[in-house]
Amino acid sequence: MIARSMLSFLAPRRTLIETAETLAIALAGGGIFTLLGLPAGLVSGSVLAVAAAALLGRPVHLPLALARVGYVIVGTLLGTVVTPETLRGVETWPASIVVVMLAALAMTAATMSYLRLVHRWDLLSALLGASPGAMAQGIALATELGGDLRAIAIVQTVRVLLLVVGLPNGLALFGLAVPSMPVSRGPAGLAVLPEMTLLLVVATLLAVLFLKLRFPGGLLFGAMTGSAILHGSGLIHAALPWWIGSSAVVTLGALVGSRFANTSLRMLIGYLGAALGSFAVAMTVATVFILIDAQLMRIPIANIVIAFSPGAQDTMMVLALALHLDPVYVGAHHLARFLVVTVSVAVAARRVAKPQSTGAAARSGDSGNPAPRLGKDNR
Repeated sequence: MIARSMLSFLAPRRTLIETAETLAIALAGGGIFTLLGLPAGLVSGSVLAVAAAALLGRPVHLPLALARVGYVIVGTLLGTVVTPETLRGVETWPASIVVVMLAALAMTAATMSYLRLVHRWDLLSALLGASPGAMAQGIALATELGGDLRAIAIVQTVRVLLLVVGLPNGLALFGLAVPSMPVSRGPAGLAVLPEMTLLLVVATLLAVLFLKLRFPGGLLFGAMTGSAILHGSGLIHAALPWWIGSSAVVTLGALVGSRFANTSLRMLIGYLGAALGSFAVAMTVATVFILIDAQLMRIPIANIVIAFSPGAQDTMMVLALALHLDPVYVGAHHLARFLVVTVSVAVAARRVAKPQSTGAAARSGDSGNPAPRLGKDNR
């Protein structure tokens, strides 16, 4: 009983220590990148620092509750830049939404073919590793249907890391990104405390509602919707203080970087070729559709780049915040892409897995246990 009591005491203490270390590493990385003047320095620096610490064996960890608070704050900040003029632009987007859906399907097909033909992945693992911005779904389907969990997770996670670090600097290289230092998005302080309180209450309530309704990215999109309604209608003009927003960005950067936890350098190197190659294929396809959409839309191309990039919704929305882009445009496109990828990949994965599992069962004489499908490095 004494030993059990000691374990129950040490567990939360250990979690607290690991969380504090993770946040300190993220803050250091984000601070260094920001001082260097790199675009989106807070998010890219925090992601890279925590990912490096994880690969070096540090026990990086971020509690779910803290991550959820970060999503609500970032969503609230995204909504503060919405104006009536921003909302009126929605009517010009239908063609662009169609283009991003086609881009998602094309990226998935091209990347899947690359993993299948070049790295000899089985069809199911290649499909799940190729789906843009759908790592959680890919892991869930791989667990259920027998895909290579390790390969899928590493390829998807490296893709996110490359996007977070590469996109802001790539945009800056062509003069399309703004400086990384935080800027005010509205009045903040004691004078507008009632407005800030109303903003947080409405954003939090809608975030919880969207989460309960199982809306994709519910906390982030719900908070953004609540904030956008208040700001887009002109009811309030207040924003959260910059240091609150910066803290949330660093927290979510730490969350992304912590995905490399329990991944050794040797394991990462084993899949690095597949990760880099598939990323190059996906971005090549994305670039084609970005150029097509740029001909259709009269908006800054940085918005289109972030909207069409094959990253997770939450990560791309944090980048949109850090780069001071149009959150409604970026969010709408990532939501549309997420929906088409979720449905198409789920249907395709089950059709791919069924004949493979049947054939494996026939060979093994056991029809109840589908054979696992591994990439070439694990066979």
